[in-house]
Amino acid sequence: MIEKQKKMTEKLKAFERILNIMDELREKCPWDREQTIESLRILTIEETYELAEAITNNDMPNLKEELGDLLLHIVFYAKIGEEQGDFDIASVINELCEKLIRRHPHIYGDMKLENAEEVLVSWEQIKMKEKGKERKSVLSGVPKSLPALPKSFRIQQKAKKVGFEWDEISQVWEKVEEEMNELKEAVESGDQRHIEEEFGDVLFSLTNYARFLKVDPEGALEKSNQKFIKRFKKVEEVAKERNQELADMTLQQMDDIWNEIKGDIH
Repeated sequence: MIEKQKKMTEKLKAFERILNIMDELREKCPWDREQTIESLRILTIEETYELAEAITNNDMPNLKEELGDLLLHIVFYAKIGEEQGDFDIASVINELCEKLIRRHPHIYGDMKLENAEEVLVSWEQIKMKEKGKERKSVLSGVPKSLPALPKSFRIQQKAKKVGFEWDEISQVWEKVEEEMNELKEAVESGDQRHIEEEFGDVLFSLTNYARFLKVDPEGALEKSNQKFIKRFKKVEEVAKERNQELADMTLQQMDDIWNEIKGDIH
């Protein structure tokens, strides 16, 4: 218990320190003084992607740094909100705490929930009640500005919480095959708008299949991106060692090098 209290004291001191630093920066630093909620938006998005990259790479030292950068933005927004009389960091945290208590009635109330699936369903039901007339659809909570791939994943997760879900993974794969066949037909028709529509349906169904496989499609695709980059750079390196330029090589020659090196780069 004493050790736990000591760690809590250290955490509170650290949080107090960043709040004091933010106060000083807003008062004394010209750049920090000029920032607004709007000017920070794109920087926050950038920091979020840097955090996601650290997670993808399982880079714990960088993950710690990026979490700090994101925390800085949260403190920054709260400081501006306080200056404008809208909210402060205490109200942000307290509102979060109240929401967590409301949405965990199996911990802070009498509700009995047996597993994570039941918790998710309960969370969504409580969330819908909280929003009331504000929220007309279970999908309303999916941010419009979210990139398409993670957006499709979240849409499917949301739909699942109210029971709109396949029973078996085999049914999901059958849907993927159905959409791929429709894409082939669209390609044969030559109708570009139809091709685009069916291609989107294939991606959507594959995203759903990834969800059933418990795979993050965005993370999986990024790992494939990084793997391709590493392998392609190695192909460039090998070609240079052999006094060749990729632009002067045939696809077969490049593919031969690719097959030589791909087993060593994962």
